[in-house]
Amino acid sequence: MDADVPGTVLKRERTRDAVLELIESRSPGDGIPSERALCALLGVSRPTVRAAVDELVAAGLLVREHGRGMFVAPAKITQELVAGDRALSVPQAAGAWSSRLLEFTTLQAGARVGRKLRMSPAAEIVYVARLRLVDGAPMAIEHLHIRAELVPGLSAQELESGDLYEHLRATHGVHVHEAVQAIEPTVVTRAEAGLLDVPELSPALLFERLTSDTTGRPVEYVHSLYRGDRYRIVSRLALGPAAEVVPDREGHHPGIPPGDFAHGDAIASSTRGDIQAGG
Repeated sequence: MDADVPGTVLKRERTRDAVLELIESRSPGDGIPSERALCALLGVSRPTVRAAVDELVAAGLLVREHGRGMFVAPAKITQELVAGDRALSVPQAAGAWSSRLLEFTTLQAGARVGRKLRMSPAAEIVYVARLRLVDGAPMAIEHLHIRAELVPGLSAQELESGDLYEHLRATHGVHVHEAVQAIEPTVVTRAEAGLLDVPELSPALLFERLTSDTTGRPVEYVHSLYRGDRYRIVSRLALGPAAEVVPDREGHHPGIPPGDFAHGDAIASSTRGDIQAGG
């Protein structure tokens, strides 16, 4: 499947979300429909379904048993890392960050994204897929799901410059307040490998983030795939009181586009074994 053909990124994304919805509605050890049945159920091709299933097997969410079928994998052990006041300053990554837009469209939220954003599955969201680059080299693939009513007139230029939150704040009076983010290891699919310029099944880091405003309303749901050979996470834990330090406003926050939380809004950060971020 050609990753540059319009619509293919979204098709893979929706297929993955549909299979995830089946997994999340079942218990560990429960079976899910066969690939052939999923093709009929979702109205997509066998390669598209197989790519989604392969990704979820590699991520440890599904188990294939020869001659028996596919089953929901055992639940993962959860380990949470937080500072004493439950607010961590997020380290910044070096390099010149830029973006290349892969897809940009408005569509219905669907069951899974609608549940995360606490909105009707029929309500509209802005879906964005973009490739993040550092010094011109591909580093990550980001999938953004944003409440459409919050971003009328949102342009591709705003997304490529990483000014989404500034746009929300200045144009619509939406102030982001908290981001709950989960991080876990995974591997890249063939299509993702092509975009990131790495071999298929290379290690990667999966970020999932749910961002809320000052009223507690979910604003966006994002999941991002970062190259494992080029990216690492370091947690700085506060073990006691310290003098107040003015944070550096430049650079890139891991998993968070440049410009986000630029006005000192809190970031709640967690590393968890599941891939549910704030859901």
